[in-house]
Amino acid sequence: MHALSSPFCFAPWFSKPMELRIDVHLPPDNIESDLERLYGRIRSPGDALHGMPGMDSGMPGLVFRHRQADGEHYVYVEDVVQRRLAGYTVFNRLIELDRRADRCLRGPHSKYAKSYQRRGIASAVYKWGLDAGLCLITGARQSVGAHGLWRALAGRYPLIYVQLHNKELRYLGPDVDKAVLDDFDTRMVLLGSNWTPARFAVEAACARAESTA
Repeated sequence: MHALSSPFCFAPWFSKPMELRIDVHLPPDNIESDLERLYGRIRSPGDALHGMPGMDSGMPGLVFRHRQADGEHYVYVEDVVQRRLAGYTVFNRLIELDRRADRCLRGPHSKYAKSYQRRGIASAVYKWGLDAGLCLITGARQSVGAHGLWRALAGRYPLIYVQLHNKELRYLGPDVDKAVLDDFDTRMVLLGSNWTPARFAVEAACARAESTA
C-alpha cells in the first residue's frame, strides 16, 4: 500500500461486536449507473476527473486514482483490464464537526459495483487513508458491509467511541455498553498512523465523558 507522495493539507493526526444502527441500503442499479457516468468523466480530456495520478493498489488489474478538493479526498478504483470503474471511496468533511475536529476527522463513504464487493478493495482504500494519517469517523448509520469493514479494521488500527452532539466531541473510550452504542450521537473512530487516543483527544478538542474519567 502506497501513501500519498505529499502530506495532507490538514494536521496528520477491540471492542465488543455490537451493532451501530445498521440500516443503510444502496440500490445496485443506482451504483452501476453512477460508476458508468464517473468513468466516462475520467476518460474525457478536459474533465476535472481526467488525468488523476495512479497509485499501486496491491491488487492485480486495479489502480487507485486520487484527487483532493476542498479538503476532501477521493479514491477511484479503476479496473484497467476491464476498462471500467470498480468503485470509489470519498473521505468527506462533515458539517457536524467544529473547526478543530474537522482538521482531524474524515467520514468515508464508498460505492462499489456488486461484482467488486467482498474482494477487500474498500478495505485496501481505507488502509491507504489510515496509513496516510487520516482518522475516520462513522456516520450515524452504516450498511451491514461497512460495519463489518470497520470491525475488521479495528484489529489493526485503534478504534474508539465518541459522542458527537452540537458540533462537540466527547471521548467515550475503546468500549461502550449497548445503551450508549444505540444512542444516535455515538460514533466509531478509527485512528490513523501515528495517532493515539490521547493525541486525538487534544487535537480534536475532544472532552472526556465523566464515565471514562
